[in-house]
Amino acid sequence: MLIAFKLKIALACAAGLAGPLAAVPLVSEHAVGDHASAEQAIVELDPGTVFYRLAGDFTHAGKPAEAPILKLRFDKPLAIMRHQVSSAEYQACVDDGGCRALDRDVVIARDRPAVQVSWHDAQAYASWLSRKSGWTYRLPKDEEWAFAAGSKFVDDGLAVDENDPSKRWIARYDREAGREADTATRAFGSFGINENGLSDLSGNVWEWTATCFVRGVLGDAGQTVKHSSNCGVRVAEGAHRAYVTDFIRDARAGGCAAGTPPSKLGFRLVREPQSLTSALVRRISETLSRAAS
Repeated sequence: MLIAFKLKIALACAAGLAGPLAAVPLVSEHAVGDHASAEQAIVELDPGTVFYRLAGDFTHAGKPAEAPILKLRFDKPLAIMRHQVSSAEYQACVDDGGCRALDRDVVIARDRPAVQVSWHDAQAYASWLSRKSGWTYRLPKDEEWAFAAGSKFVDDGLAVDENDPSKRWIARYDREAGREADTATRAFGSFGINENGLSDLSGNVWEWTATCFVRGVLGDAGQTVKHSSNCGVRVAEGAHRAYVTDFIRDARAGGCAAGTPPSKLGFRLVREPQSLTSALVRRISETLSRAAS
């Protein structure tokens, strides 16, 4: 009881702590108690750069044009889930009343991804996990996903023949239609691990991002001079980039991808950094929970 009382005092005063406690190391890979939705391992990427082709459709002088490629710099570390949210993790949110139920044919297991989820389902899970864990989780932006994917990121750019724009669409169809549709989920790691330590980035599960579909107009120098966003359609990344309506759970019935639409829709999340004070409060709260159990 005395130990618990001292811990409660420490929790109440954590916001004003300084000095030696500031040197306490913060763990980046952890689990939350014995809750069924224990947070999975997080990979923290160091700052770096990525060559990124903008997502969306672009025109120049009224004709289809290739989307620009930008060199983007990430000045801060990026913390992202090692693998997709599992169906068991998502089911914990369902059981707690925070998420819509998965479809009946989804296998519930800790080593299988949650699939047939809409963008709104993914958002609901991120909000629920944030409340449960004390961290802030969110869907990655498309450029963040590309940065984390590294060599697994597929550049979907195709040359544009201004005299015959249809050639571009035919080329895209031929490229994607040649892929075999693999609709069965597999255990995490089945599609390999990239150089950043993330698994299954370009397998048979496409991952929702926070990025909206964009239509842009390019100037003579190739820069975007005008654009409009449609946030009812979001970018999904996987074996190729796809644009999918945000309420769709089965992309084969509602995806906006030429050739082969996404086999399955899932997601992984980015974890926002915490302030030192928030991290200390969180660590003390976890200690209190363990002491009380």
